[in-house]
Amino acid sequence: MLGKLREKYQKLMTPVGEFFSKTRLTPNIITFISFLISICAGVVLALNQLVLGVIFIILTGFVDMLDGAVARATGRETRFGAVWDHLLDRYAEFNIVFGIAFSFYSTWYIPFATIFSMIMASFIRAKAESVGKLEKCTVGLAERQEKLLILIVGCLLTYFYSSPIIFMYTILDIALLLIAVLSQITVIQRLKYTWDMTKGG
Repeated sequence: MLGKLREKYQKLMTPVGEFFSKTRLTPNIITFISFLISICAGVVLALNQLVLGVIFIILTGFVDMLDGAVARATGRETRFGAVWDHLLDRYAEFNIVFGIAFSFYSTWYIPFATIFSMIMASFIRAKAESVGKLEKCTVGLAERQEKLLILIVGCLLTYFYSSPIIFMYTILDIALLLIAVLSQITVIQRLKYTWDMTKGG
């Protein structure tokens, strides 16, 4: 979905990447900074600071785009860098959702279902590209951009309309459940795509 806009926002990030390429920050260091910001997001969300949490989530996503922009600007795109980026993206998602699990605004077991579903969507992609030998397996409803956007909207709506809505679940609970469902649908879509591309063999 939002992944289809990847080329457009990569072009928008090109001048930013060229600016930061003049610093001593390597793409891998920038990726690690994004991971550290995600820890801050998780901490402030656990302390029920939803608006501040949203700011850190946005910063996490921005810095995550920045590492790729710097890599392209400096010609430092490497296979290890790609693996490092994907790995810390998963840690960042965990940090954010784990923080929500400790907040007053979420039922504790829902974030864990969400984390599991998000991991499985990433796992099936990794296996399709490694074991299945597919060049890319980025199909599906919910990639990272959609997940972060749903979290941001869920946090803001919960902040402004904090009363429970359905069976005492908050809006943030519903947002997390939506991510879990979309992630599982993505698993099915990626599995089908792998079957089609490999002819089941």
